[in-house]
Amino acid sequence: MRVGTSGWNYPSGKGTWNGLFYPKGRSRRAGTDRFDELRFYAEHFDTVEVNTTFYGQPRAEVTQGWASRTPAGFDFSLKLYQKFTHPRMFREAALKAAPGTEGPLLDLLAQVTRSDIDDFRAGIEPLASAGKLGALLAQFPPSFKDAPPSREYLAQLLRAFADYPVAVELRHRSWSDAIGETLSLLNGFGAAWVQIDEPKFRFSIRQNYLPNVTSFYYMRLHGRNAAQWWKHDTSEDRYNYLYTAGELQEFSGTAKAAKALVKKSYLYTNNHFSSKSVVNAVMLKAQLEQPIEGEYPDTLIETYPELGSLLAGRLKPAPATVLKS
Repeated sequence: MRVGTSGWNYPSGKGTWNGLFYPKGRSRRAGTDRFDELRFYAEHFDTVEVNTTFYGQPRAEVTQGWASRTPAGFDFSLKLYQKFTHPRMFREAALKAAPGTEGPLLDLLAQVTRSDIDDFRAGIEPLASAGKLGALLAQFPPSFKDAPPSREYLAQLLRAFADYPVAVELRHRSWSDAIGETLSLLNGFGAAWVQIDEPKFRFSIRQNYLPNVTSFYYMRLHGRNAAQWWKHDTSEDRYNYLYTAGELQEFSGTAKAAKALVKKSYLYTNNHFSSKSVVNAVMLKAQLEQPIEGEYPDTLIETYPELGSLLAGRLKPAPATVLKS
């Protein structure tokens, strides 16, 4: 059972991690003395969910660096490129990068090709070869509704990545209203149905948090900031939410039950604003009776007192015995 956060690099904005999870005064100069966020993160958690692969195809030289900078046994779960799951967002990004490409050319660019799939697979190969590839996350937007064309496309996508563990996040209620058909589709490809916690609206998906396959389990906690979920100044505002210990008990309890049913579990906190996902990940580890490792900056502990109490109570290694002659 692995617990981590969604992403590790949040260098700007009101909810930056700099000066909270990442120590104040850390060096950002180029060279050997540059602070390595990923190495620091990997001292605290054994898995991370990668968001950057959503915004651009992964590159082998980058993922090779990730593999070399993390310890053995560390897992990366990678979000699929937006072209695979968010065609509208891809179109908007392409139009912004190349104004004037409206019409047939943009339609052609937005079509998923064999080359797109091969590029993604090539980009993640270093992680797969190093045994550090957790799962691929196919996160679909709320606009992706259950319909025959949607089912056919999802089946094609799962077929294209059939030799990887794939977790599918569906957000529209139509998928849970047709739960039998949805489970049949996902189970047929051995894909995990991502269990999510987020603010619930009329058309939000409804789930029971139970695993649908025995190979692995995948849960994402997005926070419950309903007031800023759709209306916010910046996108990071919607993730400005800190779960209480009581709220997390539901998920840690479910994870414990799922552990007896599946080979592997991934729990990711995505409420990343001001390192709140870090704090909640530590709280989950404590509730799951997992060791809390690594050193945490005083500024983070001062900001979140609930973290300090957990760190104060964690087990520490016994002092070494000195043998006298």
